[in-house]
Amino acid sequence: MPFTIVRQDITKIKADAIVNAANTDLQMGGGVCGAIFKAAGAAQLQAACDKLAPIKTGEAVITPGFGLPARFIIHAAGPVYRQWNKEQNEQHLCSAYTNSLKRAIENDCETIAFPLISSGIYGYPKDEALQVATSAIHNFLIDHDLDVTLVVYDKAAFSISRELLGAVESYIDEHYIKTNEINRRQLLDVERDALFKGDKDVNNYNKPIFEEMLAPSVGVPLDDLVGNLDEPFSQMLLRLINAKGMTDVEVYKRANLDRKLFSKIRSNKGYMPSKRTAIALAVALELSLDETDDLLERAGYALSHAVKFDVIVEYFITNGKYDVLKINEVLFEYDQPLLGG
Repeated sequence: MPFTIVRQDITKIKADAIVNAANTDLQMGGGVCGAIFKAAGAAQLQAACDKLAPIKTGEAVITPGFGLPARFIIHAAGPVYRQWNKEQNEQHLCSAYTNSLKRAIENDCETIAFPLISSGIYGYPKDEALQVATSAIHNFLIDHDLDVTLVVYDKAAFSISRELLGAVESYIDEHYIKTNEINRRQLLDVERDALFKGDKDVNNYNKPIFEEMLAPSVGVPLDDLVGNLDEPFSQMLLRLINAKGMTDVEVYKRANLDRKLFSKIRSNKGYMPSKRTAIALAVALELSLDETDDLLERAGYALSHAVKFDVIVEYFITNGKYDVLKINEVLFEYDQPLLGG
């Protein structure tokens, strides 16, 4: 863990392994495959691939990264999309991801980056390819600790469900208050950094700093989940985990969080997480909107209809949709920071 999405050139990713969307003959091709061969050094990479070829659709093999920032290249053969054989397409594509992840674990990799396999010249519909990718990766991460990144070169290579995006757009239209429509000062750089930066001790950026930039919680505390108003974030989190009958592992994996970060939150009563982490934990615990407001308040945050990120998250919570990966797909579509990570 965790699983994130970035827009970047995969040949420039610094990871233990990157995945090449390969053909079964492991020959240099076009698109992502061609770019990886060129960046790694085409002659030496081809020589290494020739020793492993051919492979079957859905299989994956590993070679050194040669001239790439990555230590390894995992070559996965995705399926050529056949509209009349959807079930087999999905099985082969799922296998390509799962076998790639297995090669990474076998070679002691801690980080791996994927392209959206088969979504280029192989013709797999991008929204369906994304659904298979996230499902396969999520299922693998349930039993393994690995940082996984899905790399897309541009928005044209990324597509989510039109139905879901339409529902989110409607919710944003109804609830989002554009900042230029309200009398509100511009955020200072330190406040903006505190809102979306990675986790660290942010006691200096507690609730008073956010009073002007974030709307107050509108929820009414629930009697069985709200204790002393001075209760620390970590203490309330642990109480919620027990109340929900969940384990720590379930929570940090569902929240798309690193185990070490969760351990830090758990062991340090005064730890103050970033807003994204606090929300990810609320989603993992499947908290209602009122409960989410209560948990965020312990870390000095609140959801605001003046922040598009908050409105998108609120849509999912209000509609009982608690899949962090699906939420992150929509956040990525809107160029917003992702949950967890």
